[in-house]
Amino acid sequence: MHCLTRLRFLGLLAVSVLSIAAGDNAQAQSAEKKDLKVGFVPGPYIDEFKIGVAPELAKKGYQIRYVEFSTGLEANNAVFKSEIDANVMQHTVFLNSYNERQKTDLVGIVHVPTPPMGIYSKKHPLGTKIGAGAKVAVPNDPVNLQRALWILRDLGLVEIRDSKPIDVTELDVVKNPGGIKIIPLEAAQAPRALDDVDFAAIQGNFAIFSGLKLTNAFALEKMTAPYINVVAVKRDNAETAWAKDIVAAYKSPGFKAAILADRFYDGFTLPDYMK
Repeated sequence: MHCLTRLRFLGLLAVSVLSIAAGDNAQAQSAEKKDLKVGFVPGPYIDEFKIGVAPELAKKGYQIRYVEFSTGLEANNAVFKSEIDANVMQHTVFLNSYNERQKTDLVGIVHVPTPPMGIYSKKHPLGTKIGAGAKVAVPNDPVNLQRALWILRDLGLVEIRDSKPIDVTELDVVKNPGGIKIIPLEAAQAPRALDDVDFAAIQGNFAIFSGLKLTNAFALEKMTAPYINVVAVKRDNAETAWAKDIVAAYKSPGFKAAILADRFYDGFTLPDYMK
């Protein structure tokens, strides 16, 4: 029995040594990782990264491959499947909604400068009130639909019930005295819809990408921290050396100087670390 006990002990010791070695090897690989794939959807975030973040990462020996996606769903799926390392295109509420629906574990590691959602029009001059019966396009995903409805509410046009962001629909409008026609559509299509509707609630990234200026918005949302966009990674990667280096690059004096020196970013909501 004594011999058998000793053999079991040696077996457990060997397993423990192998486990520690595997953990050390994983940490070493993380520390040595210098090729990063970062995903984006249409909008200003890829340019922010190129002018302010990439130069900081280059100083530490990183090489960046930029991967562009049409939708946020594609960009998140790519992170979850480890096809890319990170993406920059969504706020925390959208990210949490995605995780809840898809049973995934993505996390935000740092906020980034973000243009607010706004109400735009091609058919009406700036300053025109949204009149009775006006057609207003809004995002069809629940989280960003809620943001659009909040803008309309703040303008005194509708009243809405309180709902979880993941559950919001146009049916949450409980009072609409002007009979505004709310038209849900794919968020990326909103700028093109301006030819067909009176007004459209357009997310900041899609507005910027389509050439709209924040100063030409009829109204802008009152953006709070949960709606400022983040860099998203898999939870297991949040504490890796490369993830921490991305965070440090965004929070660097070089990034702040690059953004504040470019008038293009006037009107963007800035993270606390840039204030």
